[in-house]
Amino acid sequence: MKRAILTLALLTGAVAVQAQVSSPVPEGLAAAEDSAGFPQGRYAELDALPDWGGIWFVQRSRDAAPSQPQLQGEYLAMLEQWREEVRANNGVEMRPRGNCSPPGLPRIMMLPQYPYEFLFTPGRVTINQEAWMQTRTVWTDGREHPHPDDIDPSYHGHSIGHWEGDTLVIDTVGISADLEIDDGARHSDQFRLVERIHLDPDNPDVLVNEMRMTDPEAFAEPWEVTMRYARDRHGSLIEFQCSENNRNPVDENGETQFL
Repeated sequence: MKRAILTLALLTGAVAVQAQVSSPVPEGLAAAEDSAGFPQGRYAELDALPDWGGIWFVQRSRDAAPSQPQLQGEYLAMLEQWREEVRANNGVEMRPRGNCSPPGLPRIMMLPQYPYEFLFTPGRVTINQEAWMQTRTVWTDGREHPHPDDIDPSYHGHSIGHWEGDTLVIDTVGISADLEIDDGARHSDQFRLVERIHLDPDNPDVLVNEMRMTDPEAFAEPWEVTMRYARDRHGSLIEFQCSENNRNPVDENGETQFL
C-alpha cells in the first residue's frame, strides 16, 4: 500500500517539508469529492443515523462465552499442536508476538472489560477501543475493498460499511493471518468478517453485534457470534498504555521469554 512521501531538506539552517501526495481516489468512488476526505457540507446527514452516543461495555457472563470456530485441515492440526505445547509448558503460551500487542479482529470486539466508542462522521464510522487505545476505521463513503495485492494485512484489516435502515453492516478483509481468532485458533488470508450492528429493539441502551466469519481454507463452516454491549451514556474512555510497565522474564542465558 503506497503512502504519501514526506521529504525533509535542510535549507540555510531551516527545515523545509515537501509533501508528495500519491494516494489515488479509492476504488468504487466516481470522484475524490465523494470520499470521506471531503466532509464539509455533509454533517446534516448524520442526524438521520441512530443514537449510539456514550460508551459501550460487553454484556456477557462467564458461562455465556461465544462458541468456538470449527477448524479443518492444517488449521485444526495447528490448534491441536498449540494445545499440546501449552499443556507441556504448564499452561503458559509461548506467543510469536509481544504480550502487549493488541488482539486484532475479531477478538478486539469481544473484550468484556474495556469499553468501546462509536463516532459518526461523514463517510466513515470510527470505533475507539479503550484497551490498547485502538482505533478502527469503517469507510461508509461507498468505496470498495482494494485489490487483495494492495492490502497490507493488519490488526483490523480493511473495513467498508453501509447502513441498512438503522443497522450498520461492516465487511472486513485483510486481517493478518498471524493473529488468533480464538485461543490457539488461526485463520488464512481468505478470512472475512461481516458484522451487523444495531440497537436492541427491546432496549435502546443495548447494542447488538451479529458477527459472521468465513474462511474456506480454515473453517469447516461459518463461525457466528453475537455480542451485546451495554451503554454508559456519560462515560468516557480512559488512557490505556500496556507497555508502560511491561516486564518479560529473562532465563539463565539472559534471553527474554514470552515474546
